[in-house]
Amino acid sequence: MSGMGPEHETSPAEPLKGEARGVRLAPGLVIAPGLLDFSFSSSSGPGGQNVNKRATKCLLRVRLIDLPLTPAQVGRLRRLAPASVTDSGDLLIVADENRSQGRNKSESIERLCDLVKRAMVAPKARRATKPSRGSKERRLTAKKMRGEIKRSRREGPD
Repeated sequence: MSGMGPEHETSPAEPLKGEARGVRLAPGLVIAPGLLDFSFSSSSGPGGQNVNKRATKCLLRVRLIDLPLTPAQVGRLRRLAPASVTDSGDLLIVADENRSQGRNKSESIERLCDLVKRAMVAPKARRATKPSRGSKERRLTAKKMRGEIKRSRREGPD
């Protein structure tokens, strides 16, 4: 028994234990925690003393080249979040919904995981199709009927 059953699985935002230390972004994708740069600042909006005294807003910065993704997946990630990617190739994720620094940090990692998972899915290629013979005939029959109705209105009563 390998000991890696469901009771040992971690959520995407949880650091992995043992020799494969890091943050699991998606199944099979792990990034070293040192590559994730977190910075904290005071949050905006209402909140009184908590907002004024605590630095709870979390800014996660990660370089796109540090992510274990193929160039095509990085391109899809850039298209998914164009406003979050800087000119220097950094991905910025901001989280300030919670009043806790730890929860905002977890939220920013969850957003990164979601973006990476979405970028990993290649879009389905469109296959050109032709209308069937029956659908062509039905369309032409409907057009003829509609034309007859209009022609009968034009001619007037006899």
